[in-house]
Amino acid sequence: MTRWLIDTGPIVALLVGDDSQHAWAVEQSRHAPATVMTCEAVISEVLFLLKRDGHDADDLFELIETGFLRTDFDFHGEHGRVRDLMRRYRDRPMSFADACLVRMAELQTDACIWTLDGDFHLYRLHRRRTLSLITPW
Repeated sequence: MTRWLIDTGPIVALLVGDDSQHAWAVEQSRHAPATVMTCEAVISEVLFLLKRDGHDADDLFELIETGFLRTDFDFHGEHGRVRDLMRRYRDRPMSFADACLVRMAELQTDACIWTLDGDFHLYRLHRRRTLSLITPW
């Protein structure tokens, strides 16, 4: 079974009914496994965006409490590789959350990334392999 790693954009789109990608995100969630994985950096970005735009964070915590959304990344153990990724893609610039998700995908060979961020088309696993992506384009 393919493991889904979720980025900030689809989480916000799921939670905000008037988001331009809301319908797409809801449709994708119907095809998602029972649990999708992410990292704390993504959770932090989502919380920031929700608060900035005047939305409540309770629905995000509900996704975590129901088990749909789970964090599973050991930054302490992977910080060197995350730093290498951020250095390699500094011209983008690669965000901390993006680097953590790419590293998670490197560690899980069956992973795909559910994202609205076009930069993931440019990132490579282990410097050569393209990422498996779930995107609206």
